[in-house]
Amino acid sequence: MPISAAEPLLEAAGVSAGYGKIRVLRDVDLTVGPGEVVALLGPNGAGKTTLLRAVSGLLPWSGRVRFAGRDLSNLSPRDIVKAGLAHVVEGHRVFTQLAVRDNLLLAAYGLPRRERATRVEEVLALFPEIAAKRDERAASLSGGQQQILAVAQGLVRRPRLLMLDEPSAGLSPVLVDRVLVVVRRLREAGTAVLLVEQLIEKALALADRVYALARGSIVLEARTSEADLPARLEHAYLASGKPAAASG
Repeated sequence: MPISAAEPLLEAAGVSAGYGKIRVLRDVDLTVGPGEVVALLGPNGAGKTTLLRAVSGLLPWSGRVRFAGRDLSNLSPRDIVKAGLAHVVEGHRVFTQLAVRDNLLLAAYGLPRRERATRVEEVLALFPEIAAKRDERAASLSGGQQQILAVAQGLVRRPRLLMLDEPSAGLSPVLVDRVLVVVRRLREAGTAVLLVEQLIEKALALADRVYALARGSIVLEARTSEADLPARLEHAYLASGKPAAASG
């Protein structure tokens, strides 16, 4: 049984995925509850990015994925976004030659014109770091500000779940903290977050629960409040891939 007792917002069951003939994920089970922050940890090549890409419809997969009670198996990436699940991919994927506000308007494409402007202003109000530069090209932003803009793009459609893939990648410690403050704000506002992050201590400080992936399989599921979690994580990382028992 998953640790999260509430009806899950996202439920992945027996998910396998990969690239061509190379299978990366093997029968992965994972849940995220409404308003919950879940950290997905693991060494490089464990399959973390592959799982996020599968859930968001960017990779074919087998198994079962449900979001807000809806089967995602036949939905396109665009339909999945419309359903309320947003995915911020690794790296600063912004249009550097466009203004900050225009980047957000593009992310709101498909919404009614008046609604687009409202959503953009709503998101900018959350992030004064980029709101002050709304009319400047994204190229003028620092690395951390570009990452915040990427997160803001994911929020324009008011998702119920935001999946963040390595939001701290390539950033200085100061900028990392600024980006992770954004995750705290999302949590406080009731947005669920599935966070892939290499900075383990910072991820655990934000999250309610944690999963560890190794060799394409879940090897640990736990609450972040568990006193023995660091030791269990270390064991899970070094283990041969056999699942560790989750308490709680």
